[in-house]
Amino acid sequence: MSRLNIANGRIEMVHGSGGRAMAELIDQLFAQAFDNEWLAQSNDQAQFELPPGRVVMATDSHVVSPLFFPGGDIGSLSVHGTINDVAMAGATPCYLSAGFILEEGFALADLKRIVDSMAAASKEAGVPIVTGDTKVVERGKGDGVFINTTGIGVVPEGLNLSGDRAQPGDAILVSGSMGDHGVCILSLRESLGFESEIQSDSQALHGLVAAMVDAIPDIRCLRDPTRGGLANTLNELAHQSGVGMQLWEKQIPVREQVKAACEFLGLDPLYVANEGKLIAICPQDRAEQLLAVMRAHPQGEEAAIVGQVVEDPHRFVQMETRFGGNRMVDWLNGEQLPRIC
Repeated sequence: MSRLNIANGRIEMVHGSGGRAMAELIDQLFAQAFDNEWLAQSNDQAQFELPPGRVVMATDSHVVSPLFFPGGDIGSLSVHGTINDVAMAGATPCYLSAGFILEEGFALADLKRIVDSMAAASKEAGVPIVTGDTKVVERGKGDGVFINTTGIGVVPEGLNLSGDRAQPGDAILVSGSMGDHGVCILSLRESLGFESEIQSDSQALHGLVAAMVDAIPDIRCLRDPTRGGLANTLNELAHQSGVGMQLWEKQIPVREQVKAACEFLGLDPLYVANEGKLIAICPQDRAEQLLAVMRAHPQGEEAAIVGQVVEDPHRFVQMETRFGGNRMVDWLNGEQLPRIC
């Protein structure tokens, strides 16, 4: 086989043809980066054993623009996002698949950078990419690269986390500051050049989740507030559980540079996406203990109790403002920030 010209080469239609060029791309780029015993079987599927428990499966497609940003890129984001979706069930993520849609003309050097980032994120998380797929579309029809990842994990017996379990009186917690990822992407996309660089919070949260459920197994539910941010996610949970939510604005952590950027852009940080934070709902009498566990973990040092679940047949989410008033925190109407994950 010839060697790929990583430094100067570009994706061609032949790289998706199923022939020699595609084999070279897979062997010399994807297989080398993701190398593990399951992928090395070179089958059209991966065969593996799972530990006892309920199997959890999640899939996510990633179309973020730009592809590279402070704190990550589409590769690491695709790993973190799917691991977090699996982890929000209280599961231990076990394996990932990766599907790539590549645009003709995309630079191989950029693809290698993305794949290496993806491999590093996978290895750091301890969740191997064991199978995948590659397709190539004509120039102008793919915007460089789109990535789909699917994850499989296992929930231990006796643990049941679900969005329909919130009860009046429960506490609402977040693991850290809101809006970092969405503001990072938008500021880079619009070349706003804020004085203090805002970084994406993209990270895999299964270690934090494991510590939380080990200490407080009666957590009602976990959710990562990605598209639509904290506001949309709480509206989803309120709808699922048939309850209302009451937030306290002064308790919600938002970085000063994120606040400033949102004010400049006319955005509400409650609706801005996160890629490395979670929401937890637990019984009120366990809230302080859970908060301490979260703050003891590196990924939860800025955790806070931000509200409570209330009885409300209308399933409204409301917030007590810094000034003592109360306002609705409704569903997001339209797309505030497209292409952010």
